[in-house]
Amino acid sequence: MILGIESSCDETAAALVRGGEELVSSVVASQIATHSPYGGVVPELASREHLRNLVPVTRAALSKAGLSYADVDAIAVTNGPGLAGALLTGVSFAKSLAWALDKPLIAVNHIEGHIHAVLLELRQQGNGALRFPVLALVVSGGHTHLFLAEQREGGWCYENVGHTRDDAAGEAFDKTAKLLGLGYPGGPVIDRLAKFGDPAAVKFTFAQLKHEARNEPKRAGRIEADRKRFDFSYSGIKTAVLRYVETHRMQEAIEARRGALLRLAEPTEEDYRRLCDRQTLDLVASFQAAVVSDLTRRTLTACQEYGVQTLLVTGGVAANSALRTSFEQHGVRSGVQVHFPSRRMSTDNAAMIAAAAHSKWIAGKFAGLELTAEANLPLR
Repeated sequence: MILGIESSCDETAAALVRGGEELVSSVVASQIATHSPYGGVVPELASREHLRNLVPVTRAALSKAGLSYADVDAIAVTNGPGLAGALLTGVSFAKSLAWALDKPLIAVNHIEGHIHAVLLELRQQGNGALRFPVLALVVSGGHTHLFLAEQREGGWCYENVGHTRDDAAGEAFDKTAKLLGLGYPGGPVIDRLAKFGDPAAVKFTFAQLKHEARNEPKRAGRIEADRKRFDFSYSGIKTAVLRYVETHRMQEAIEARRGALLRLAEPTEEDYRRLCDRQTLDLVASFQAAVVSDLTRRTLTACQEYGVQTLLVTGGVAANSALRTSFEQHGVRSGVQVHFPSRRMSTDNAAMIAAAAHSKWIAGKFAGLELTAEANLPLR
C-alpha cells in the first residue's frame, strides 16, 4: 500500500494505491480560484496553498480509504520536474512522514507519473499487457515530450525522442485563452468553445523543424543510440494569434469580455459563448485544430519511424476532446493502439505517483532523507 504525494504545480494531492493497480482513494485540492485573478499560476501562492493543504488532503485520502498511517508500506512523492517551491513543500512533507513513521521513501518523476496514470487504469481494466515498443506523449501545461518506454527488470526506462523547443502545448492553450480574455485555466474553455467555430477559418502554419539523428554514446538507461528526434514548437502559433488580434482590431472586445467574465463567479459554457463573437469563435476553433493536428501528425510519424505498436497519450491536454478524437481516428488508420487516461486522471493527481512508485518498491529503489526538489528533473 503506497501513499502518493503530489505538489509539483497548482494541485495538492494525496492517494493510496495497492499493488500498483488498485486505486483505493484519491483526493485533489485545486488552486484554480487562487490563481484565476492573475491569469496563470503564481509560484509563491502555489507554495503557500500546498503548505495549507498537504496535511488535510493526506488525512482525507486515508479517511476515504478507511486506513491509518500504520497501514501504509511506503511514501511516494514527486520530486520534479515542476515549480521549485511547490515541489519542496511536498518533498519536505513526505520526508517528514517517512522519518516519523519509519517507512521507505520513494522519489517519482512527475512525467513518469503521467505515463503511469494510463498504465494504472489499463491494469484496473484487466488490460495491462502492452504491445511493445511503446511510445508515450506527455502533453500538458508544462510539458510536451515524446518518450520511448521499455519495461525491464527493476522497472521502466525511458528515452526522450522529442520535446518542445519553447512553449508546451498546454501553455500555448492557456496563454492564447488569456490573450483572448477567456480566463484561467484556458485549455478547457478553448475546448468547449471550439465546437462553435470554423476550424478552417484561420490558417496557421508551424515551423519545419529539422529532426536529425543524434550520434551520442550509449549510457545506462538508454534504450538505443542514434535515434531520430521529433520536436515540437508552439511559441509561433501563440504569436500568430496575437498578430491576428492586432490586425483585426479585436482588443476592445477582448477587454469587454475579460471584464464581464470577472464579474461572474462561475461562468457557464453559455456565458462564454454569449461573450464571444463569430470572429473569436473561429479563431479559437482554428487555433485548437492547428495544435491538435500538429501533435497528432508529429507523434504518429514518430510511431511509424520507431515501429511503435502502442501509444500512450497523457497529461492535462490529453483531456482535450478534439485531441482524443484525432488520435483515435488517425491511430486506427496507422495501426497504432492508442490509450488515454480518464479525464480525471489526465490532470495532476497523486494516484499516478503512487502507481509509478510500485515498480521502484519491488526493486528496492528507495530515496534517502537527503532527497530534495529538482525543478528540471529529466526522465530516463
